[in-house]
Amino acid sequence: MAFHRRRHHYYNRLRSLLPVISAVSGVLLILFGLLSILAPSPIDSDSFHHPRHVYSSNVGADVAVGETVFRVPSTGGRLDYDIWTSRNSKFYYGCSNATRSFAYADTITQRDRYLLIATSGGLNQQRTGITDAVVAARILNATLVVPKLDQKSFWKDASNFADIFDVDWFIKSLSNDVKIIKNLPRRGGKTWTPRNMRVPRKCSERCYQNRVLPVLLKRHAIQLTKFDYRLANKLDSQLQKLRCRVNYHALKFTNPILEMGKTLVHRMRMKSKHFIALHLRYEPDMLAFSGCYYGGGDREREELGAIRRRWKTLHMKNPDKERRHGKCPLTPKEVGLMLRALGYGSDAHIYVASGEVYRGEESLAPLKALFPNFYTKETIARKELEPFSSFSSRMAALDFIVCDESDVFVTNNNGNMARILAGRRKYFGHKPTIRPNAKKLYRLFLNEGNITWDVFASKVRTYQHGFMGEPKEVRPGRGEFHENPHTCICEDSSEAKAKKESGPRKYGKGYNATGEDSTNDDLNVDDEPELPEPDNDGDQEGPLEDDPFNGTGLDYEGFNSEEPELEEMVSD
Repeated sequence: MAFHRRRHHYYNRLRSLLPVISAVSGVLLILFGLLSILAPSPIDSDSFHHPRHVYSSNVGADVAVGETVFRVPSTGGRLDYDIWTSRNSKFYYGCSNATRSFAYADTITQRDRYLLIATSGGLNQQRTGITDAVVAARILNATLVVPKLDQKSFWKDASNFADIFDVDWFIKSLSNDVKIIKNLPRRGGKTWTPRNMRVPRKCSERCYQNRVLPVLLKRHAIQLTKFDYRLANKLDSQLQKLRCRVNYHALKFTNPILEMGKTLVHRMRMKSKHFIALHLRYEPDMLAFSGCYYGGGDREREELGAIRRRWKTLHMKNPDKERRHGKCPLTPKEVGLMLRALGYGSDAHIYVASGEVYRGEESLAPLKALFPNFYTKETIARKELEPFSSFSSRMAALDFIVCDESDVFVTNNNGNMARILAGRRKYFGHKPTIRPNAKKLYRLFLNEGNITWDVFASKVRTYQHGFMGEPKEVRPGRGEFHENPHTCICEDSSEAKAKKESGPRKYGKGYNATGEDSTNDDLNVDDEPELPEPDNDGDQEGPLEDDPFNGTGLDYEGFNSEEPELEEMVSD
């Protein structure tokens, strides 16, 4: 009986509390409803092409993701180093003069040996072909006819060599190394038709002597077609130095291009003491060919899929795998976050070298929010560009000059322009050249909603160690020679410095983009030690053939690259 009385007592107490519980529940429901109405709606991740995470495009804004807040500051923070210079650059300099043992062209060039070259691709891809053509002529002891530029590739630029480069300077500056003429001479009063050949990719010195020289001896004039990356990465050190003399000194843009480039650089300098040049590489064609996916849903798949169908032989790729392996360009926003983490504040001025950006302002808005001082050649010199605007190679040359002269150059994924500029900037003082460590940064970007900004920035700086253009970041022989011209980089030891001050100045000191080079003193002997070259002749980012674009943002290679690479092709 006592048990039943106690249960009845508790039951009555519970009934008396029910109104109170109901009232409290009602109040909580009302508060939850008000919070739902007043809270901001989630950001549509598709608008920033990242479906897995959310962050703000507004500088200094807070975005709650789970239990953490990811706040992007407007400043780069206090660092213990200068973000605008390379720390050890003063100890290294470019040195590409020939030694006394490198015979003059007059003594080794054979009569009735003429080499013609038909380059392939856009401006920077063709630049590598021109550089290697001079070396190939030297290997064959042949007279080089000024190379022909590709006028049939995707961009169909009708420019000739003399429209882009100072042809007289090219011939004169290399006169001690290779005999060069503008046109193939007539034979018996008639036009001479050379024999067309194609050599394998990365053909060695012995390869040229065994494959090309016998045909040249028989026909006396041959033309090597589709000439891009047809010379081995590893060569005798004197031939490597010749490559540097061609690429960094003999190939000078024409005066109209130089003057326009100088104007663009001057206008950037008027805006700020320092500026960053960013080669964005976020064009629709680039993204389509790369096989990458950025979270844009069906719209993105349809747009890029339609472009991909231009290449009938293009195999399908796994987008997630490509991103994981660092084969995809960063989005403009990711580039901006990387730069902020590296110490560049919102007051930094950025010059963007790029063609048509995928989704235009929609993609660029986050980058512009992070870096409001955002410029392109069109925004700072629209009217003056009219004489160049119909020629993609000349427009690319202008971007090349500004990127070369910038305090910091940022390349978004490795293309031909990025490789050439990386090598050039090493040769002329190791100016900072930032290449995103895309493989590690990709994983970080996936997670940045779950960490604080301080942790994010710290990890970015750690991951970018070795990707900032500092001396000796890449060991000798690693990567393409155009990107890592180790044979032409000397260390400025006290002994070397004393010898330099007592003798003629070597190539690489005091050079400027206006083309005011010093003359070649071929009697100057370099004191550079021979550097061992590893067995691996590849690039740390994979085979060169895997990168179909030449990296100018305007010029693409690979649009007509359906060619056998293993066998020599000879035709009449």
